[in-house]
Amino acid sequence: MSEFNPNEVTSDDRLLAALAYIFAPLVPIIILFLEDKKNRPFIKAHNAQALAVGVIMIIVVPIIAAVTLGCGSIIWLIMFYWAYKAYKGEEVNIPVVTDFVKNQGWA
Repeated sequence: MSEFNPNEVTSDDRLLAALAYIFAPLVPIIILFLEDKKNRPFIKAHNAQALAVGVIMIIVVPIIAAVTLGCGSIIWLIMFYWAYKAYKGEEVNIPVVTDFVKNQGWA
């Protein structure tokens, strides 16, 4: 994700990137329809990761929560940490997901 220039990241970019993590996968899908936003490097990098992680979380979290009697849903708190980092304008490196998204050319 290092292809974006931190000086070109606007507060709007940071907000949309943070919202993409908090409300994944809904907001990342909406951002894909916003022509003026989806091609901005900062938003594109975070949006692709948030979409991939959101889909994974929808599948994995209910299974883990059922096995651990609801305690597995704490995994969602990780998304808030990534949203915080995105809002600060930082890169988020998610193990496996970041490399997958980059290799697919999505970010």
